[in-house]
Amino acid sequence: MFRFGVESLLYAYLLLPALLALEWWAAARRRRALDRFGERGRIDRLTAAVSRRGQLTRTVLLLAAVVLLVTALARPQFGDRVDTVRREGQDVVVALDLSASMEAEDIAPNRLAAAKLAVGRLIERLDGDRIGLVAFAGEAFVQSPLTLDYAAAALFLNAMEPDLVPVPGTDLGQAIEVALDGFGEPGERNRQLVVITDGEDHEGAIDAAVERAADEGVRVYTVGLGSTEGVPIPSFDESGAPNGFLRDDEGSVVTTRLDDVTLQRVADRTGGAYYHAAAGSGAAFDRLVEELTGGEGGEIESREVTRYEEQYQIFLGLALLLLAAEALIPERRRVADAWIGRLH
Repeated sequence: MFRFGVESLLYAYLLLPALLALEWWAAARRRRALDRFGERGRIDRLTAAVSRRGQLTRTVLLLAAVVLLVTALARPQFGDRVDTVRREGQDVVVALDLSASMEAEDIAPNRLAAAKLAVGRLIERLDGDRIGLVAFAGEAFVQSPLTLDYAAAALFLNAMEPDLVPVPGTDLGQAIEVALDGFGEPGERNRQLVVITDGEDHEGAIDAAVERAADEGVRVYTVGLGSTEGVPIPSFDESGAPNGFLRDDEGSVVTTRLDDVTLQRVADRTGGAYYHAAAGSGAAFDRLVEELTGGEGGEIESREVTRYEEQYQIFLGLALLLLAAEALIPERRRVADAWIGRLH
């Protein structure tokens, strides 16, 4: 198959009529100048050494060289071949706990804000990997499907606030199930699930979800936020201003503590790892980001691409040969031939 890589440059062929017109105008101007100089017969004898054939040949060679140069600039391509292009990477889904306990302030400014900052750093480090987001509390849903649009994923992350999930509580099992559904059908891709939570599973139906993740080859990395000691959960009024701490029906302050035993078990069962993000330390998140971005990815996409061989060199070489030939052709005949008959 033959084609041009830059077809728009073929419009430069329109320069040829302009060049021909310019050459004709220049020749006509020379003739008029010679006519003003003297009689036609005498002028013809004086200019007998000029080779009209040589001038015409040089003009033709120059125009042909221009045609070949324009053709070379348009990048003629032929001799196509079909290549298989493969893109490798991994799928990463982050399930982020949005329950009320994530607003505890044992990690500054609070657990949820620290988690979102860490996920934001993860998104910035990804290169060729797809990222998805799952929001969960008492129920779970996909906040952002798997995508390579990191800017869009960051926007969805910023919108993840506690009021996004209307059902209170923490259902780790449903969060894992929804995340596994978000991966789609199992394939050759490396699939990683990150669960960021304080570990308080109030629903208890987690074992079946963990077994499914293990069967489908999904590594689950768990990040436990906060202290294993009980800390109060801030309370806010309708305007969003803090107004103390959450209290139960008896008026006692409600506390939350990290359940790292469950999170460690989930990670061990699926071949992942558990990270404890304690107060005043971002090292756990940094290790998680390094783990996820440092691994090798599997094949995400495979497609066939037709590639065309560039052949501009042929036309460029011919143009240079014509220009060299044009420079070697003399515009004057040999002296002996030019003077024959001039003295009669």
